[in-house]
Amino acid sequence: MSEKVIVTAALTGAIHTPTMSQNLPITPDEIAEEARRASEAGATVVHVHARDPETGQPSADSNLFGEILSKIKSKCDAVICTTTGGGFGMTVEQRVSVVKAYSPELASLNAGSLNFALHPILGKIKEFKHDWEPQYLAMSEDFIFPNTFKTLREFSEFFAVEDTKPELEIYDAGMLSNVAYLIQQGNIKKPIYLQFVLGILGGMQATLNNLVFLVNSAKEIIGDDFVWSVCAAGKNQFKMCNAALLMGGFARVGLEDNLYLEKGRMAESSGEQVEKIVRIGREHGIEPATPAEAREILKLKGLEKVRY
Repeated sequence: MSEKVIVTAALTGAIHTPTMSQNLPITPDEIAEEARRASEAGATVVHVHARDPETGQPSADSNLFGEILSKIKSKCDAVICTTTGGGFGMTVEQRVSVVKAYSPELASLNAGSLNFALHPILGKIKEFKHDWEPQYLAMSEDFIFPNTFKTLREFSEFFAVEDTKPELEIYDAGMLSNVAYLIQQGNIKKPIYLQFVLGILGGMQATLNNLVFLVNSAKEIIGDDFVWSVCAAGKNQFKMCNAALLMGGFARVGLEDNLYLEKGRMAESSGEQVEKIVRIGREHGIEPATPAEAREILKLKGLEKVRY
């Protein structure tokens, strides 16, 4: 069990819509302020998506990303992990454009295709703030999140050119075999960083048995030359993150994954969730890594080599 762990704050994401929480950060200023608060609470990494400042719809606009990244950099020295998952309907080129334009230290790389379904949420909300929200959720009933071997190779090549470390998003067990294949082909190099994403309808659900199985499977398929983290959708967030800490892994919290701090109480910010998981970690004698320590753990190129 590591005594220093990487705590990631996923600040806004592309899953929740503005109707679901008034605390969801939308504008570049709001996202940057969330990053500052999360960093001060103990977050080592902040995971970033962009949204249209007027409507809150997930966006791949390069200028928006540039504004968000530069504003976060001016407020804290946390490692910034940019998304290449994007939002529903975005092209591969749109999704990877942030890596090509800004050369971040760390970016997500989704390790396989899956049915990524949010449409059951429609039955829980009667009225939306924006017209795009119900349409966006409804389209997920017939949506496959595409990450083919061709695009995995292409993404890996873009990452390699920029010396951007991939955070490999694992939604299901078969994706570990995809990662092993990419390693075998020389598309990605060890040591690698795995993020187990649990609780999405279409992927593996957030149970302790599934997490143990994924970690053991990674050791069998990939070897020991990796570090890993877990994030879990909704109510299972803190249970799974606590389990990860006890198993020697890292933890991701934030409003992208869960809008609540505890049952019946919505989180005011991702920073509030970071405070909670840091406190839980300290109960186990585990401290959050500093950004400098995280850069060493993950073998990142350093903030001075980004383009923002």
